[in-house]
Amino acid sequence: MKLFKILLSFALAVAVFWLLNNKIGTAPPLGKFFNPNTGFYQNEANIDFYTLPQEQLQDSVNVYYDEHLIPHIFAKTNHDLYFAQGYVTAQNRLWQMEFQTHSAAGRISEIIGEAALEYDRGQRRKGLEFGAEKALEIITKDTETTAYLEAYKDGVNAYINGLSSANYPIEYKLLDYQPEPWTIKKTALFLMNMTDMLAGKDKDMEYTNVINLLGKERFDFLYPDFFEGMDPVIPQGTEWNFENVETPEVPEDYFYQDTIKAVMEKPHPDNGSNNWAVSPNKSKTGNAILANDPHLSLKLPSIWYIMQLHGPNSNAMGATLPGALGIISGFNTHIAWGETNATRDVRDWYSIEFKDPKKDFYKYEGEWLPTTKRIETIKVKNGKIFNDTVVYTHHGPVAYDDTFKADNPLKGYALKWTAHLGGNMQKTFIGLNESKNYADYVKAISGFVAPAQNFVFASTEGDIAIWVQGKFPNKWKGQGKFLMDGSKKSNEWQGFIPQEYNAHIKNPERGFVSSANQTPVDSSYPYFVFNDGYDTYRSRVINNFFNSKDKFDIDDFKNLQSNNFNLKAKELIPTMVKALDSMELSETENSYLEVVKNWDYYNNIDSPGATISTIWEQNVSKLMLDEYLNSEEPMSTPFAFKIVELLKYYSNDPLMDIQETEKIETAPDLFKLAFEKTIQEVETFKSEHGTYNWGEYKGTYIGHLLRDLPAFSRFNVPIGGDKSIVNATSKNHGASWRMIVEMSTPPKALGIYPGGQSGNPGSSHYDDMIDSWAKGDYLDLDFIQSEEDVNPSYNILTLKPQNE
Repeated sequence: MKLFKILLSFALAVAVFWLLNNKIGTAPPLGKFFNPNTGFYQNEANIDFYTLPQEQLQDSVNVYYDEHLIPHIFAKTNHDLYFAQGYVTAQNRLWQMEFQTHSAAGRISEIIGEAALEYDRGQRRKGLEFGAEKALEIITKDTETTAYLEAYKDGVNAYINGLSSANYPIEYKLLDYQPEPWTIKKTALFLMNMTDMLAGKDKDMEYTNVINLLGKERFDFLYPDFFEGMDPVIPQGTEWNFENVETPEVPEDYFYQDTIKAVMEKPHPDNGSNNWAVSPNKSKTGNAILANDPHLSLKLPSIWYIMQLHGPNSNAMGATLPGALGIISGFNTHIAWGETNATRDVRDWYSIEFKDPKKDFYKYEGEWLPTTKRIETIKVKNGKIFNDTVVYTHHGPVAYDDTFKADNPLKGYALKWTAHLGGNMQKTFIGLNESKNYADYVKAISGFVAPAQNFVFASTEGDIAIWVQGKFPNKWKGQGKFLMDGSKKSNEWQGFIPQEYNAHIKNPERGFVSSANQTPVDSSYPYFVFNDGYDTYRSRVINNFFNSKDKFDIDDFKNLQSNNFNLKAKELIPTMVKALDSMELSETENSYLEVVKNWDYYNNIDSPGATISTIWEQNVSKLMLDEYLNSEEPMSTPFAFKIVELLKYYSNDPLMDIQETEKIETAPDLFKLAFEKTIQEVETFKSEHGTYNWGEYKGTYIGHLLRDLPAFSRFNVPIGGDKSIVNATSKNHGASWRMIVEMSTPPKALGIYPGGQSGNPGSSHYDDMIDSWAKGDYLDLDFIQSEEDVNPSYNILTLKPQNE
């Protein structure tokens, strides 16, 4: 018995040792994770400040950290400036930087296992790594950009090389892996990930299914190219003084009938932004003022990182993207700039016919052309290897075939995308960081290929402008709306819109420029542009605001960025209320209807009317669009503005009829049925939460990049707004960065984002801006003009050459 106890104790000790040092499923080895010397305990503290020799540096660099952990980098050479940017960004955001490049490259399976295999295959099949390689072909021809990217890479790697496993960011410990060396390809991958995120709605497949179901006449009615009454980015009535405009003829047989069974997950449908600028004559101070707030998924660590970059050629400050060079949305001593998504259709899909199941040849103009094949080797965390063969045609990668979401071995669907053309996005932002005037700004953005962006501009000279910038195919009318036959030359892109003919305006008579992802132009623009899900509400609220009075100041800008007015509800809810007023309602229904009647159409956090109205609208849409929602094939529903129009003016439209009932419903029927369901939902929510105010119901949260890891996320953030509102904050999506810059000399700027500068959940600066952001407050950005002006209380990190 004594021997048995000894053996049992030994066996238990071995088992515990094994459990502590080996993974169970996706959990990390517990011994490593809880080890007091190397585990997560090491991630509690904030960063240290020190003097650090670096052999790659040409001269010493001082990094001044202010009270918000914003680094102000002062370097004597551009090489050292970007080396320090890489080092400092990695110091605060290393795991985030690398995780996002793994995402772009389709390598998440290496980190979390087989559950990510489908996602990784999709990333590879869309050609994100292929696009990054094409970008590098362009970038490496520019010696200056390449040198700066190499310096940035060296800075990141200098930080990585100085880490011990004890100091790895906590996510590496949770997932039991370690950082790789940074490369300039990783920067290209990161930028491709952003390009994919902002690539527009890309509804070719879904629209093909819709037009096959409804026919062209009905489709054109429900999905018009332009909506009347909109206020485009470039004001209506702008004269297009273009010479020798050439647009391609529409082929006779362009329509291609097919049924698509499945599509990959798309970027968040609400990815977009606001930006605007007012000229000096519309500013109370006589200085131009600019604002920008990009709308993206709300994540921790934040997608943005605030920084000042002071070098020999520029002094710039604003929001950077961890993994990329320069200031992306910001200002320097002379100009300010910001971006919104232009939502242009720059991804087209082509049906490919293969000669046989081997897919070595595809049909084109009656001939069989050879394909190329790219073997995508996907490593899975459990040690498995998955090899995915992706076929390429001259159109681009065949994303869908019988091995991925399609079933015909002789057919596939190829993606043609401007991001696969290659481009030097980094050169644009380096140029903007160094620009001194309007001419410099135009030169900087002129080579920008993708994603299509509305670049807003303001300067200390008093100029304001906006350009709808990207490399845009010169399409025939209707091209790119639907799947096209890839065997016909007539369906090819027939060239590109000349850069100088991209829609733009400088110093407009009305005294302001703005964009909120609305249509870029009206129907007079000579090149084909169709409605790709453009905004129809935020943009009108913004432009109405700037048309409402003569002069504006920074406080007006702050109020507008936090504006919760719901124009969509204002245009629809009265019709819904009027319909119910003519019906017999119960006492409970009347009481809730009174709340809606008394609502002021602001989605403020304390508003019960916003909750009822939002749920009511959603339930009406679900009843109205049941044929779409119940379809086995992917469909794209009509846009919100058209739905509102139908509910108000076409109450007998066939969409009002509910498929599963024998009765033929009209819009008022839907209003009543939806209101009954809404009351049930509201009362259930109220019984569980004690209130049904908008802020409580919406429940905005900011989740960690790693599957919204609860311990590293923030929940129930008290903020109003919604997706079609200027303050476009929905449940987990919204203003990821807010910036306001007055172009005084030097400029004065405010900025904030829903997160914190540190990527370390143990740092006090991990999420310290969230509460201020939710309240509509800002940080005063300390735009330091010289090192003599640095606040003596700031912490200093000094990087110096090895031999000093």
